Amino acid sequence: MVEVGVIGLGAMGADHVRSLTERVPGARVTAVFDPVAERAAAVAASVGARVVPSDEEVVTAPDVQAVVVTSPDHTHTRLALACIAAGKPVLCEKPLGTAPEESARVVAAEAAAGRRLVTVGFMRRFDPGYRELRDAVRSGLVGDPLVVHNVHRNALAHPDATSEGVVTNSMVHELDILPWLTGLPVTAVDVRAPRSQGLREPQLATVVLGDEQVLASVEVFPNARYGYDVRCEVVGTSGTVSLRPPARLDVALDGRAGPAVPADFRSRFAEAYRAELVAWAAAAAEGGATGASALDGHRATLAAAAGVEALRTGRTVAVAADPV
Repeated sequence: MVEVGVIGLGAMGADHVRSLTERVPGARVTAVFDPVAERAAAVAASVGARVVPSDEEVVTAPDVQAVVVTSPDHTHTRLALACIAAGKPVLCEKPLGTAPEESARVVAAEAAAGRRLVTVGFMRRFDPGYRELRDAVRSGLVGDPLVVHNVHRNALAHPDATSEGVVTNSMVHELDILPWLTGLPVTAVDVRAPRSQGLREPQLATVVLGDEQVLASVEVFPNARYGYDVRCEVVGTSGTVSLRPPARLDVALDGRAGPAVPADFRSRFAEAYRAELVAWAAAAAEGGATGASALDGHRATLAAAAGVEALRTGRTVAVAADPV
């Protein structure tokens, strides 16, 4: 039984607490922290955990063997570093850092510790559809991949969403999954948006992989209104293969019929989050980590930084080489 502390109890953090308690064998949530005291007390009471006064006290708590970080982006690097210093495995939600300098510090600290402790929360790697797609691409089912088309739409943007955050917090999923699918690094990014005022959306990126061996399009639309919609198609030299979404009910209502669109990321990727937590808890029980590594998280942050600069300047930006 691995004892887990959870930092950040918003929608995702509360879901993780519930999943760890109800759907992850061998895990027990023992301590939680959230700056909203009432929320922390309610979540803790629901699973028999205790509320800890600060986020770093979760990391150092004697009844916490591993940590889940779902707090705001700007806290991720600090808390990942604290977990490494304490020798405790950590599942840190993306992004690993708000800038490459931050994520590089985590990679360096983990290397100095001499053991892998960090898992970055790129849950798509655990999604059955994405895993099936990767197997098809890597097996050569459609020949050599040439183009990958990606769509990433949300019903409504978070109230605090920024144009740059669309890249660093949303598009970063594609910037991780594209190398994972193709085996090629992201080497350049171009990002454009038709709206120049307010939240710049939808954003359309062209992503170069390797030495232009593969090109990818990525549309990210935070306010698509109709629901949460993620798609991916790989075009190869001998055919195409597309992401198969999880089976959903057909609904006939208000003069329309068809499959229901998920309301948000939690329902679309529920199985991916569960599988991610099961794998992470098993690895953490042995004192290690699995899934996307700190270096994977750092590389996604490097690509996102290039995307932000591309959005700002209107030109294609090369991704910086790994400084670690």
